[in-house]
Amino acid sequence: MTVSIRKTYRGINPEMLCDEIRGLVQKQGVIADDAKFQTYSVPSGQTQSRVTVLLRTEHKKECGSAHIVSSPKGEAKIILDIDGNLLPEERVSAIQEDLDFILGSYEVKW
Repeated sequence: MTVSIRKTYRGINPEMLCDEIRGLVQKQGVIADDAKFQTYSVPSGQTQSRVTVLLRTEHKKECGSAHIVSSPKGEAKIILDIDGNLLPEERVSAIQEDLDFILGSYEVKW
C-alpha cells in the first residue's frame, strides 16, 4: 500500500522545500538520496524546476519518492509517495504532521 501526500505551496523556494522534506523524512529514519534537480525555461523567459528524490529505509531498501515541481508563478507542488508496507503508519503520520506544522503557512488550501 502506497501512501501519497499531495500539497501545493506558494512563496517557497523548491530547493528549500526539498531540503525540508529531506530533514523531515530523515527524522523518521528514512534516507533521502539521489536528488535530481532539473530546470526548464518557459516561453515567457522564466524558469520552472523539477526535483525528484528517492527515499530508502535505513536498510537501503527503496520505500518511496518525493516529486517537487515549481511554476514561474511561485507555486510548488509536491507528491510524497511512501510504501506503507516498509514504513509504519506512525512514522508516515509523523512526517505529514511535521510537514503541516513547518510549511502550513505556505500551503494553498483549495
